Amino acid sequence: MDFGPDVLKIDTEKATDQIVGFMRDQVKTVYRRSGIVVGLSGGIDSAVTAELACLAVGRDSVTALILPERESNPVSLSYAKAQAEKMGVAYRVQDITATVDSVMPYAKRDEYIRSLVGDYGEGCRYNITLPTDLLERSSLTFYVLQVQAPDGTTHRKRLGAEAFRFITAFANIKIRSRMVHLYHEAERLGYVVAGTTNRTEYLLGDFCKYGDGGTDIEPLAHLYKNQVYQLAGSLGVVPEIVNRAPSPDTFSLPVTDQEFFFRIPFDRLDHLLYAWEHGVGVPETASALGLGHDAVKRAFTDFTTKNRATAHLRQMPGSIPYEIAVD
Repeated sequence: MDFGPDVLKIDTEKATDQIVGFMRDQVKTVYRRSGIVVGLSGGIDSAVTAELACLAVGRDSVTALILPERESNPVSLSYAKAQAEKMGVAYRVQDITATVDSVMPYAKRDEYIRSLVGDYGEGCRYNITLPTDLLERSSLTFYVLQVQAPDGTTHRKRLGAEAFRFITAFANIKIRSRMVHLYHEAERLGYVVAGTTNRTEYLLGDFCKYGDGGTDIEPLAHLYKNQVYQLAGSLGVVPEIVNRAPSPDTFSLPVTDQEFFFRIPFDRLDHLLYAWEHGVGVPETASALGLGHDAVKRAFTDFTTKNRATAHLRQMPGSIPYEIAVD
C-alpha cells in the first residue's frame, strides 16, 4: 500500500456523483420518501450534507432545521442561516431550550457543576477538555472541567468518571432533542433524515447514539473529515464555515473538537487514523508524515482505546434470532 500525504485526496466530482446517487436511491427507492431533512449546525459536515441533498433531490425537496438552545454559540446560528440562504432551501430556526429543560432542567446541571466548582454561578460558562499535545509528549488521559467566571477568571477541575458521565449525559440530551425535532419534521413532510457523521467521528466514537447517530441515511460515513473539507470546497460551502474550527457546540464555553475529544490537529489526525485503520506500520507512517515513532505510537494507542471504549455506540440493538425464539 502506498501511504503518504496524498493518500486521502479524492476526486471530488466522482465522490459527489457517488454520494448523490446513493442519497437519491435511498430516498426514492429504499425509503420511498419525497425529500430530505437536514439539521444545519453551522459546521462543515451538516453544510456538506445539505449541499449534497440539494443535488440528490432538488433544493425544493430539502428542508433545513436550525436548532439552537440557550447555550449555543450565536456564531453557529449565523453561519447555519447563511448556508441555508446560500442554497435557497426552506429552513426554520427553532429554539430547543424548552425541550432540553423538560428532560433535565439546566438548573439541576448547574447545581451539579456547583458541587464540583463552588464559584460556579450566574454568568459563568463551562466546557470539558482533554490535553491536546498528544503528538508532543506522553500525558495522562483525563478530562478537565473548565469554568469561566464573568470577569474571565478560569477555574479548572479534573473530572472523575462519574462526573464526566453526568455532564456529558446532559450535553447529549441537547443532541437527542434535536433528533426528535428532525424526525417530527421528516414524518410531517414524508421525508428522510440525513445524518452528518463522518468516518473520523464514526471510528473514534465522536457521535451520540440515537442523537446525531440516529438517522435514516449517513452520506458522509465513508469519508474522513479531511475529505469532507475537500467536498466543501468543490460544493461551495460558505467560507465562514470552511474556515471555522470544528466544535461540538454543546457547552456554554466554546471548545474545539480537538480540545474536547480528538487531541490531535485535523491536518495530522486523519492521515494517522487512515494508517491505523489500514494497518500501516509505525515506521512507514512516521516517515511519510514527518513524525517521530513515539508520536505515532501514542496516536495509534489513543485510536485503539477510543475505538474500543465506544464500540457500544456502533452496536445495533441486540435481539434473539427468530429461529431460536420459535424453536
